Amino acid sequence: MPRSLWSTLARRSTLQGRLVRLHLLVLCGLTALLVVIQTAQLYSAARERLGERALTASRLVARLPLVVQGAAAGTPNAALNNQINVLRDEAGADFIVVGNRAGLRLAHPLPERLGQPMEGGDNAEPFAGREVVSVARGSLGLSVRGKVPVWRGGVPRSEVVGVVSTGYLLPQVWYLVGHALVSLLPWFVLALALGTVGAVWAARRLRTEILNLEPEQIAALAQQQRAVLAALREGVLAADGRGQVTLTSERAAVLLGGQAAPAPLAALWPELAQVTAGRPTERAQNLELTLRGQPVLVNLEPLEGGGFVAGFRDRAEALALAEELTHARGFVDVLRAQTHEYQNRLHVLSGLLQLGRGEEALRVLNAEIHADAQFRQLLRDVQVPRLVALLAGKRERAQELGIDFAVAEGSALSAVWERHADTLVSAVGNFTENAFEALGGQPGQVTVLIGEDPDGMQLEVEDSGPGVAPALMGTLYAQGVSSKGEGRGYGLHGVMTRVAALGGVVRHTRRGGRTVFQLSLPFPAGRLRGPA
Repeated sequence: MPRSLWSTLARRSTLQGRLVRLHLLVLCGLTALLVVIQTAQLYSAARERLGERALTASRLVARLPLVVQGAAAGTPNAALNNQINVLRDEAGADFIVVGNRAGLRLAHPLPERLGQPMEGGDNAEPFAGREVVSVARGSLGLSVRGKVPVWRGGVPRSEVVGVVSTGYLLPQVWYLVGHALVSLLPWFVLALALGTVGAVWAARRLRTEILNLEPEQIAALAQQQRAVLAALREGVLAADGRGQVTLTSERAAVLLGGQAAPAPLAALWPELAQVTAGRPTERAQNLELTLRGQPVLVNLEPLEGGGFVAGFRDRAEALALAEELTHARGFVDVLRAQTHEYQNRLHVLSGLLQLGRGEEALRVLNAEIHADAQFRQLLRDVQVPRLVALLAGKRERAQELGIDFAVAEGSALSAVWERHADTLVSAVGNFTENAFEALGGQPGQVTVLIGEDPDGMQLEVEDSGPGVAPALMGTLYAQGVSSKGEGRGYGLHGVMTRVAALGGVVRHTRRGGRTVFQLSLPFPAGRLRGPA
């Protein structure tokens, strides 16, 4: 069938037709399951019924005088075998076997097997004087068999002298099951017919319930939903071509002051309504608008047939994300610097060893070990692991730049500040990187001091650079303000925003010809103030 013809038929298929087919598929599956369950039940019932028949036949045979005498004698007897086979035919059983106390066959449908041991391993119960129904594999195949003991002189509860086993092979069980299923077939057909009628009725009723919408109409609504989900990171709303908001996410409802769809866009967000009114909406990224007095970044995604999906987030959150990416790049730079420095040291040691100057190589190695140990000793009381790791990396970066980087002796910070580790790492990373850039590639000094007192913690980054340009003094912490060109000026602004949110302060000053950036934070909420 051509692809275009198949597509045409698929489009013409109504929702009602699809629902009927799905309903019938489910109904057929359930019918098949019921057939399996019914087959299992019929098989169990047929096996139980044949077991009872076999046990009844065995009881009758075990009471025959000829069987009692033959079992007591314990030797094969042609007359006994002929009589038992006649009884087997009359009972409709597949076999009736008589065995002596030793389990040897005295009667069997196949004369050549007389005198041979009985098979199946289920003689223990009858030899113990108990009747049993079992399923076991004998010389004729797998069968349902009923076994009863043969008592001496035909007197129950006396001595067991033999056993009678009447059996029906399993194919006969399945024959009974098949016969029963055939008798139930009309009822299965009737159930499918009634199910079909019910499926058609249910599909028509459902189509009415959903306002007679066809699949393409439902697909249009689903496309709106998918577009909303695709834009979901913070707040998301969908609006139609008439300026009505048809959908808002939970986050969007919060940012809109608790208002949600359906509602006119002009009532929920007048500025966005003004931007998108009077012309087809075009795709836009990071459109700067205000919502309830807060600056937000908006992404617009137009919809087919008019309308759009708008995803928006607080601009401060976007800047925080950008800052985290900046820190990630900074960590990459630190790792690169560490690799570069370690390679240089390894090259020096390798060259000294090749020149046979082992003692000098040992002195260089001991000096490096001693310097690292001294640096770690200075950080022993700083119990914020991420901050320690950052300082170690910045030391490697400073060595690469030819800058003397140090941590002031006595620096200490308790583990309670671990909850603000992100803010501290952000601040120290920005302060130290700005200090490195302030030195402009020239030798200089950068010193970090960390401490805490009953009021909270203090952090200082001091450098020997020329200081902040006078033109930037009043706007140094504003967003986008930087002396390093476009695309910069977000680091200090982000640090100040995060610190202010924690009740802290960021400031800078000149002290003794050096530039000092300072950060102060109060103790985290729930922490009793006291000496560090």
